[in-house]
Amino acid sequence: MIDYDAFPEQRQSYIQQLLQDKGRVVNADLIKLLGVSEHTIRRDLQKLARSGICKRVYGGAVSQLKQSASFETRMTQSVSEKSSVAKRCAQLIKANSCIFIDAGSTYLTMASYIPANIELTIVTNSPQIASLLSSRTQGELILLGGKVNPQTGSTMGADTVNQIRNMVFDQTFIGVCGLDPQAGLSAVYYEDACFKKEVIAQSNEVVAAVIADKMLQIARYKVATCEDLDIIVVSRETKIEGFEHFDLQIEVA
Repeated sequence: MIDYDAFPEQRQSYIQQLLQDKGRVVNADLIKLLGVSEHTIRRDLQKLARSGICKRVYGGAVSQLKQSASFETRMTQSVSEKSSVAKRCAQLIKANSCIFIDAGSTYLTMASYIPANIELTIVTNSPQIASLLSSRTQGELILLGGKVNPQTGSTMGADTVNQIRNMVFDQTFIGVCGLDPQAGLSAVYYEDACFKKEVIAQSNEVVAAVIADKMLQIARYKVATCEDLDIIVVSRETKIEGFEHFDLQIEVA
């Protein structure tokens, strides 16, 4: 058996593997597993965080969010998982309501599942989603104006935010870069995070579609706490430990 107290490199390698497998580690658990002091674990996590392997949170750490790929690249990733989550999201849409659909590959897939015969006002900041839904004859389709960010595939800026402030949504399907029980929902880009906050403030019900590689992850900018969300839609592959303490409806696709 390895003496983890005497071999810091092996100890940190073991912690890194746990982060890769589980997405999160807890200080108290590591102390028992490795037979070392709390000070040693804190020092190890600090070193791993400086190396970009994890982000420290209260009582432990979570794995570092992977670099965000371009929108076109994301459309080719986790296709089957996104399809099942997207279909379940579409089933949650309430007829005769005003909904906001955030930009993102999962929600672009969701748009193809929205029944054509239900009356809806659909607002989106995604030109791709608007294009897909442009043939709808029931209700209204509103594309928010602004500068298009090629990484997010969405319109952004002050004009986009000002339009949102004059709307109220029955349901919002909010984009997720990372979701963690402690840190909540987060985004990679500052402008995107600010925009998402405004949308959530104007929404009566907030739905978040979360695929496996975004769960137990923290991006740079905080958007909302878990208490701000009403429903999360996840795939069967997604870890949902830690969310049972919140007043959240969890839909498994």
